[in-house]
Amino acid sequence: MIVLVIVVSVLVLEVVAAIVTGSLALFADAGHMFSDTIGLAVALAATVIAARPATERATFGFQRAEVFGALINGGILLAVAVSVGVQAVLRLLQPEGVHVLSLPMLVVGVIGLVANIAAALILRPQSEASINMKGAYLEVLGDLFGSVAAIVAAIVIMTTGFMAADALASLAIALLIAPRAFLLLRDALRVLSEAVPVDTSVAEIREHLLSAGGVVDVHDVHVWAITSGHPVFSAHVVVNDEVFAKRRTGQLLDELAECLAEHFDVEHSTFQLEPAEHAGHEEQLHH
Repeated sequence: MIVLVIVVSVLVLEVVAAIVTGSLALFADAGHMFSDTIGLAVALAATVIAARPATERATFGFQRAEVFGALINGGILLAVAVSVGVQAVLRLLQPEGVHVLSLPMLVVGVIGLVANIAAALILRPQSEASINMKGAYLEVLGDLFGSVAAIVAAIVIMTTGFMAADALASLAIALLIAPRAFLLLRDALRVLSEAVPVDTSVAEIREHLLSAGGVVDVHDVHVWAITSGHPVFSAHVVVNDEVFAKRRTGQLLDELAECLAEHFDVEHSTFQLEPAEHAGHEEQLHH
């Protein structure tokens, strides 16, 4: 909420300054600030929704709202990068009549830079824990680089009169935003497609489970994530007859769950313990 207030304040300032100075770089940064405003509002709403407890209709809770928020943020970032890039190229191809007031552009760029540094410092601690917060952080980080580009362009125009520096700065902003948008979209789509989390090795998990006493085989392994940092695991575990004969099933389940929690940070795991003769015809049952 603090960052949202900062971003909206700078957005209003940059829009007015872009109109007064004629700076495309400031307008580009204002466009990015506008996307930040929407993105941060989405991130805030997603965070509130994700905190709601699970229900009978949403048994995993609403944590995936964070992923949808990140997906929307990624789309907004990409749209801004494309539109700013197109406008910058058009201005470079048709530079006639372009005049930029460099001093107001410089002042607003510096104000934007200070504001973005403050916003980035506020969001950074949580950016690794949540894909939604990562999206918000990347939005602000992109603005920070945009402010730097606007400042550089203003100084170049002020000292050399090279008006094309404004369009080049806008193009640089677009090129900085685009890769971050793709990365955010990739991470969000990976979660939504229920792919194995990037930092998780199924082979390594299987090796750990097989090392538990009484475990003969592990199959039907599934690993996915509800949201970033919240992996979920399920598997069928074939155990020897001694486990059932000595009623060690409860002890083994605790051991397997503790193993995943300790070594792979998996809080939610489900195991189906089965004897070898059941595993032998299970594939036919699946068909």
